Amino acid sequence: MKFHLIDRVTSLEPGKKLVAYKNLTMAEEYLFDHFPGFPVMPGVLMLETLVQAGAWLLRLSEDFRHSMIVLRDARNVKYGTFMDPGNRMEVKVELIERTDSTATFKGSGSKNGQSTVNARFTVATYNLASVEAAPVNVAYASKAKLDENLILAHRQRASLIWTGTPLLG
Repeated sequence: MKFHLIDRVTSLEPGKKLVAYKNLTMAEEYLFDHFPGFPVMPGVLMLETLVQAGAWLLRLSEDFRHSMIVLRDARNVKYGTFMDPGNRMEVKVELIERTDSTATFKGSGSKNGQSTVNARFTVATYNLASVEAAPVNVAYASKAKLDENLILAHRQRASLIWTGTPLLG
């Protein structure tokens, strides 16, 4: 199961900062189990929202150079108020450090000015074709073709969430 947790990118400073939001509605299927009678966004999904915002900052800043951007580690994760349906989480991420294969961010989420989540996290960036032991879906002829299809899907999703000035490519 995959959750798209960024509804809209509202501000972008390429290579530096991104501001976005997530509208939480009762249509989110995980709310029916977390918790019955008191639906709130799970903390791990609040953290994932920050990670996805960081991934969008990289994709939009680096012309979708990598097909894969995955969480490597999270530190100093702190949760604040509950994120409940009917509210919007404003998400801010700032790129702290970038290497060839990783990016470290400082991120925060808030609703109505109250903190929901804060963290410092690192993501790994790569393309499947460049990873020796990367898992491959047998339906694809090659890892390079899978990278191409993933990047195309990211570009299509970006056209839905970022309506600002096109950057590269």
